Amino acid sequence: MADDRVWFRQWLSGRDFAASDPVARQMANHVYGIGDAETRECVLVDPAYDVAELVALAAAEGMRVTGVLATHYHPDHVGGAMMGLAIEGSAALVGMTGVPVHVQADEAPWVVRTSGLSTSDLVEHRSGDVVSVGSVAIRLLHTPGHTPGSQCFLVDGRLVAGDTLFLDGCGRTDLPGGDPTQLYESLGLLAALPDDTVVFPGHHYSAEEASPLGTVKARNMVFKPRTAEEWLRVFG
Repeated sequence: MADDRVWFRQWLSGRDFAASDPVARQMANHVYGIGDAETRECVLVDPAYDVAELVALAAAEGMRVTGVLATHYHPDHVGGAMMGLAIEGSAALVGMTGVPVHVQADEAPWVVRTSGLSTSDLVEHRSGDVVSVGSVAIRLLHTPGHTPGSQCFLVDGRLVAGDTLFLDGCGRTDLPGGDPTQLYESLGLLAALPDDTVVFPGHHYSAEEASPLGTVKARNMVFKPRTAEEWLRVFG
């Protein structure tokens, strides 16, 4: 049963915020707000492009940003330089608000190198840790493969999947820190979640913006191979 205290929002870059930024429109990143509707606290997942506007979107609903959850180190998720362009991200948000940035421990050095954040800005986690926002519990799952410390977030029957799993396809493994064998194992971990878990991906690459995991598993080609060897032949 859904928890009425859970405040959950999905925003699309280039449409819901940073509408005038051509990079934001091209990259089609999703940013998420997760919070407690009674205490009015929330965290932002992967804030980038225009962090002041994201804070304002939350504030317009009476929510105060108290932290950041980072799925992985890539600049379109945490900020930094990409394709010769500077993307605003978590460092700008920390400068505005002083909030902590929650990362998977294996991802911390990559985030520091990419984002302009310092180690003192980060809170490092292991898989299974819980970040609480008011009374709302967000469980962190370490899902390496796209990057060494990619992580997904489980809250109230929702899976915020970052770039580990899209509604169609999955994250690349040919960028620094990628590992196709690890990604296969991470997809298996996610596949074991209940089929009615709703998947919210890191990018808007499909017609839908979210879909039940059972539907994703039925149609997404990354779940068709039955062994690691078969998966690696197709996707490795």
